[in-house]
Amino acid sequence: MVRLAIAGKPNCGKSTFFTASTLAPAEIANYPFTTIDANHGVAYARIECPCKELGIENCQACNDGVRFIQIGLIDVAGLVPDAHKGKGLGNKFLDNLREADAILHIIDASGGTDEEGNPVGTGTHDPMIDIGFVETEMKMWVAGLLEKNWQKIQRSAQQKTFSIEDAITEQLAGLAVTYEDVVSAERESGVDLKKCTEEELVAFCGELISSSKPFLVIGNKIDLAPPDIVESLQNEDISFASAASELALRKAAEGKFIEYLPGDKDFTINNPEKLSDAQKAGLEAIRGIMKKFNGTGVQEAINKAVFELLDLIVVFPVEDENKFCDGQGRVLPDAFLMKRGSTPHEMAFQVHTDIGEGFLYAVDARTKMRIKENHELKDGDIIKIVSTKK
Repeated sequence: MVRLAIAGKPNCGKSTFFTASTLAPAEIANYPFTTIDANHGVAYARIECPCKELGIENCQACNDGVRFIQIGLIDVAGLVPDAHKGKGLGNKFLDNLREADAILHIIDASGGTDEEGNPVGTGTHDPMIDIGFVETEMKMWVAGLLEKNWQKIQRSAQQKTFSIEDAITEQLAGLAVTYEDVVSAERESGVDLKKCTEEELVAFCGELISSSKPFLVIGNKIDLAPPDIVESLQNEDISFASAASELALRKAAEGKFIEYLPGDKDFTINNPEKLSDAQKAGLEAIRGIMKKFNGTGVQEAINKAVFELLDLIVVFPVEDENKFCDGQGRVLPDAFLMKRGSTPHEMAFQVHTDIGEGFLYAVDARTKMRIKENHELKDGDIIKIVSTKK
């Protein structure tokens, strides 16, 4: 499962974002380090189901053409500057990020909390200052991990049979860093690892983090942000969200008060006569936020991380290429998130190891044409795998 981690300083709304995305219980309070241990939950990437395009009406895997694909979401403890030195919850936070494929860096767009997450009043703190500090802490943390054995690694690198890239990959195995990540970071940073200085090692680690743990900055609490802060943030490459609004809508939808799917740009109120004036006013206030920012931003941020940051595609495995169903007659029952450039053979392994090992060929269900095992899959492909094993 694809896993995203929610990171940021205390009180920026991380736990609210997590709860709004998953509806999993998480402690939410206005004081530092509300989250001590990482919360784990299931969120979803939203896509359009191919059933409508194909004219299929009995697809039970979607909601009127809207389909949600599971991803893992991790809400980690709040991070403060110099966490890599042990400040705040320090390395406990950083260690929680190891298993993430990408990181959602939540900042307080309202400017209502200082660098360490202490409440200071709306508009008092410049959120621009917070952009980039999580990346810096992770960079320094990884550099610290390498520095413990760095002299020994560099001495060994003088031997022709020793690969310094392999040594770094092994040292950072717990971070899911690959050999390719290390080689790419070395090239992009322009650092000669065999004889680099401490400062150059830090620069290398910065490139390594950028490639292996990509970041998406999300300006949360946008509903509370003063206009001048909103204007300044709009010049940055960040997403905006009101996690509190999303949470309210999901709770209202759960209670059948409204019709709303995560990622919708609006909602419909059911039986408005049953709502109090305060409830109606609250929902209309949220509607105003959604009109201004084209939704609450929560689902949009998750989708951006999955499909743009990680550059994943969605493929649909079927057993019957004519009816687009599995062996039980279920239409498009599964949807897999895969790396762009993946092949049918790799997809077969994702279905099941045995299917992959017995792979013969694949069929494009749309064209009914046989495709090779090294064919590059496209987003939205519907594929039948033919294997010697079932």
